[in-house]
Amino acid sequence: MFLDAAAVIAGVTIAKAQAAAFESDSQCTKRDAVMKIRAVISLPDSQMVSEARDLAQNSSELYLFNHVMRSWIFGALLAEKDGSKPDPELLAVSALLHDLGLTDTYMTNDNRFEVDGANAARSFLQTYGLSPIDVQLVWDAISLHSTRSIALHKGPVVSFCHSGVQVDVSGNRYDAIEPSLMEQILQAYPRLSFKENLTNCLCGIVRRKPTTTFDNFMHDFGERFVSGYQAVSSVDRLNDAPFES
Repeated sequence: MFLDAAAVIAGVTIAKAQAAAFESDSQCTKRDAVMKIRAVISLPDSQMVSEARDLAQNSSELYLFNHVMRSWIFGALLAEKDGSKPDPELLAVSALLHDLGLTDTYMTNDNRFEVDGANAARSFLQTYGLSPIDVQLVWDAISLHSTRSIALHKGPVVSFCHSGVQVDVSGNRYDAIEPSLMEQILQAYPRLSFKENLTNCLCGIVRRKPTTTFDNFMHDFGERFVSGYQAVSSVDRLNDAPFES
């Protein structure tokens, strides 16, 4: 059986056209969703925020970029719902850059990933004329974004950066987001197998620099998923201290 060349070419052309149409429809759907989100919540779009968004997008895999975008939106929505007024730009930058420490570009071999991200954000902010206090605030928000027992007792930038992240990671305060708005957020920034991808990413860090995971939530991933992982116990540290009592 021989295929007619013209038919093959026509078929390829149709397939390309259908793919282009699908991509165009997807872009339109995302654009519409973003517009609906912005109609509900005012999100800053200054040069600093725009460039922070670009940095996150250029440094991260798409699933991770979508996560930081959702985290930003969730944090801003919760702040508004709670009647709090964190600095919108500092909250935006904190949320957008909070996972830079999970990327190859900014990951070191000896820091917790949260510290790597906070250090990267601090370097990013040097050219924007922020006060040292504001730069430190962003550093604190990022370094503490996974430490709920502390973050919730800090100021609104830190606490709502954490809270926005936790909506997306653990579903904490999920019900505080209107279902129709949640649908638009997920349409604009889909999860893309977020649970599986984040688990794989965190396990990679556990393997690469296990000593940074012993005193925080990362050891849960090590114990469950990483063969041979053994965290150093705080009890052992106390008992092994070089004192008689």
